[in-house]
Amino acid sequence: MKVLLADKFEKVGIDALKELGCTVIERPSLSADEIPDALKEVDPGILIVRGTKVTADALRNGASLGLVIRAGAGIDSIDVKAASALGIFVSNCPGKNSVAVAELVMGLLLSLDRRIPDQVADARAGQWKKGEYAKARGLHGRTLGIVGLGQIGRELAARARVFGMHVAAWSRKLTIQEAEDLGLTWCETPIEVARVSDAVSINVAATAETASLVNAEFLAAMRPGSYLINTARGSVVDEAALLEAVRTRGIRVGMDVFQGEPAGATGEIDSALVREPGVYTTHHVGASTEQAQVAIAHEAVRIVQEYMDRGNVPNCVNRLAKSTATHVLSIRHHNRPGVLAHVFRELADRNINVEEVENIIYHGAQATLARVHVDKAPDAVALTAIQGGNSHIIKVDLSRLDGAPS
Repeated sequence: MKVLLADKFEKVGIDALKELGCTVIERPSLSADEIPDALKEVDPGILIVRGTKVTADALRNGASLGLVIRAGAGIDSIDVKAASALGIFVSNCPGKNSVAVAELVMGLLLSLDRRIPDQVADARAGQWKKGEYAKARGLHGRTLGIVGLGQIGRELAARARVFGMHVAAWSRKLTIQEAEDLGLTWCETPIEVARVSDAVSINVAATAETASLVNAEFLAAMRPGSYLINTARGSVVDEAALLEAVRTRGIRVGMDVFQGEPAGATGEIDSALVREPGVYTTHHVGASTEQAQVAIAHEAVRIVQEYMDRGNVPNCVNRLAKSTATHVLSIRHHNRPGVLAHVFRELADRNINVEEVENIIYHGAQATLARVHVDKAPDAVALTAIQGGNSHIIKVDLSRLDGAPS
């Protein structure tokens, strides 16, 4: 199996891929514009990327491509819709960078409270401003609000509590009881988190539902002079509204991501928000610790091994949760060639589409049960044709799937 590494990847992962028998092609400096040609040239079965965008054009150039792995938690850099249309699996490595991101959030939180970047800049410029900087509020006893209590949010909550902070949280699936069990204050909405917190950390995935989650209403609910930290994605923040809140309400901002950030390892930044005093920006490095990258490499190798050995794709993000199948055709038959070909031919002649197939072989390998999920019920004539058209078929049964539309 050819594996194209289109981003930096830990050596431990490269060695492990080679031990699996993979032919590993390393192209860590590929840009998004260069990936289409690289896929056409290398023709890999698997593509592994970190942050580099994988477009529909790139995917169409991968004739043998069956799997794209995002060596990280998000998948917004990959055209999942195009991959699905082309029959290409997309997987990621969620949770492996949770500790690293939580550590960066705490670093940004401390920086906002003690204005560490400003102090360093002034000291380097030869200016001593002890009177200016001896005004920190302190974190102990303050409330940290967490919007999105996934694995990163939970790691962050644990660290904030060690600092003596109270934690208030909202998450789509968080219940009152679960919040109580975790020692957190449950909030009904993100706006409520903003209202009760001295600092708010945004830790949600980038989706259509979370676009501009931090908007003018959210920012108006935050306490004047409070802190906002975003290590999620730039799209979750209305940056014009945030810039206004920084200027008029004294909101301080720590962000590892922003809209229009350079796609490569180097580039130019053109952002009024980044240049604004009171805004501290890191370089989208939340997951960039050695510990996190080693963990991600191990997870990516596990995905490759499962895919190669069993055809399974752990953490697959584009497998349909529920197919359009309405019925299951169960065919008990002798374990001989040609049985399923006969069944599929009869179904195709009647414009009945096969959605899923499961083939269970009985002990001794003499008989098999094929369970064929179809998008509509074969009529009695079709069932008779299937049953009688192949001498190796023992019994044919039809059942309706639970919850299938009428």
